[in-house]
Amino acid sequence: MIPLTADDFRRARAIMGDRVARTPLLTSRLLSERTGYEVRLKAELFQKTGSYKIRGPLNKFTFLTDEEKRRGVVCSSAGNHAQGVALAAKLNGLHAVVVMAENATPSKIAATRAYGAEVVLHGTIWDEANDKARQLVEERGLTYVHPFDDPQLMMGQGTVGLEIFEDWPRVDVAIVPIGGGGLISGVSMALKSLNPKVRVIGVESSGAPGMKRSVEAGHVVTLDRVDCIIDGLRVKRVGEQTREVVSRFVDDIVTLPDEQIFDAVVWLMAHCKLVAEGAAAATVGALLQGLIKAPAGSKVVCVLSGGNVNLDQLRGLKWN
Repeated sequence: MIPLTADDFRRARAIMGDRVARTPLLTSRLLSERTGYEVRLKAELFQKTGSYKIRGPLNKFTFLTDEEKRRGVVCSSAGNHAQGVALAAKLNGLHAVVVMAENATPSKIAATRAYGAEVVLHGTIWDEANDKARQLVEERGLTYVHPFDDPQLMMGQGTVGLEIFEDWPRVDVAIVPIGGGGLISGVSMALKSLNPKVRVIGVESSGAPGMKRSVEAGHVVTLDRVDCIIDGLRVKRVGEQTREVVSRFVDDIVTLPDEQIFDAVVWLMAHCKLVAEGAAAATVGALLQGLIKAPAGSKVVCVLSGGNVNLDQLRGLKWN
């Protein structure tokens, strides 16, 4: 199923219907003046469940057999995929089990339970929670829903890119955060299928540069350690399929430390009145730090992937 085409993303968008919000492209005069680009923000923080993550599961569940639906689904997540799967399962009448790291954001745990999912807490990073989810597949016969390394999931996430192009066909550059790689895989394939000249740039935490190292190595690299506290970016091993897609469709990957990403969280609050979580703000952080290289006046979209902020992590940050 890889690469996916524009028609694939249009079909996915039709499947979702009004169960997914069409989020706006917001302008930022200050960000545009500061960078010399014409900047817009794809505000997935206004999406149902507070992030783009409902898109993929809604598409994925249409491909399940009746038997798979009967058994129920299980996933592992840092939080946003958990809520996306939980709500998508509820909308489709499926039982969902979600394995989350024990240090996951409390508000994300509570929200996942509120959508009707059974929550199991295990480990301290996504990879450990994922091992537990795989174990539950064997023990309970649940149908596993990967958070990023799945073409049907990428097809759903890629509708973000479809909407960007439909709303701003002249876009030159799209900046997308990278955790496991599902979002940037879908967005890059969608945009490149509509206009191959659009540049797609990924952003990772410098403490968890799994995709950058994997692309450079030509194969998936498992990081020895992850020095990153931002749950949406804290992944030791990216997907096999997402690495393949990123290697082919993504033009560059940049990294910056968590501190600079949190500075961008605060900047967005102060200047744009937007509450973006760390993974989302990383795209703006890359712009503010001068990591994005494009001709002056380029039309640039930052994907704000979600707004489920861990408020405890904001304590002690500089508010200026």
